[in-house]
Amino acid sequence: MKESTSIAIGGFDGMHIGHQQLFGALDENSTIVVIETGYANLTPKKEREHFSHHPIIYLELDDIRHLSGEEFIAFLKEKFPKLQKIVVGYDFHFGKNRKYSFNDLKTLFDGEVVVIDEVTLHGDSVHSHKIRAKLQIGDIEGANAFLGHNYTIKGRVVSGQGIGKKELVATINIEAKEFLMPKEGVYATLTRIDDEEHFHPSVSFVGHRVTTDGSFAVESHILDGEVSCKERARISFVNFIRENKKFDSLDELRKAIKKDIAIASKELKFLQL
Repeated sequence: MKESTSIAIGGFDGMHIGHQQLFGALDENSTIVVIETGYANLTPKKEREHFSHHPIIYLELDDIRHLSGEEFIAFLKEKFPKLQKIVVGYDFHFGKNRKYSFNDLKTLFDGEVVVIDEVTLHGDSVHSHKIRAKLQIGDIEGANAFLGHNYTIKGRVVSGQGIGKKELVATINIEAKEFLMPKEGVYATLTRIDDEEHFHPSVSFVGHRVTTDGSFAVESHILDGEVSCKERARISFVNFIRENKKFDSLDELRKAIKKDIAIASKELKFLQL
């Protein structure tokens, strides 16, 4: 990274299509500089690395927020001695009390400063907070359009309530506390098991098991045959199928799950897995 001639700076939670515009302005020898604010829950921690070929470094906001504009530039030059270009978004602010904007960056930095204008899709500006809002109302297709990829969570495998395989369908249960959960309900999804390269078509449930024990769960039923998952799984959300609902009996729930599987199978049929 010492060889980097250009950097893109921002929070980059989601690595959405607006962020990708910034990355498109980088040179061949580039680094993405992520400012960690503690609020990233679309692509927490190093999850961002799945969505760019550029190396990424992470800076804690608390470690740099006290710097003056001049000190911030000096800090960057120390980290990147060959720095010639800085790429930021139109709403980028830095330094103590966020008092500096891209205009100050242009004044303080003796290299090139590229400012990427607001990115819109269908007339709507693309921002991470809007993606979060879409996920929380179950607008998976809208969120995915803003992201430029399917919203994906990752978690370690945990034990379920024990009745799925016996009474309903076999599921993989995961715990993914670092990620924002979409609206409670049932989704057509793609699930990747452990270190497998490909995704399996699946139907997933996120929410409280209101028909049984009331506990919160994230569980995925694989549609192309039962698989063994040892450590972790990734669930990519494709479409919202239905709301979470309390059923009067396990038999009613079983019928609903059968219908969910049919809908998910149809939704996922033409996807290249």
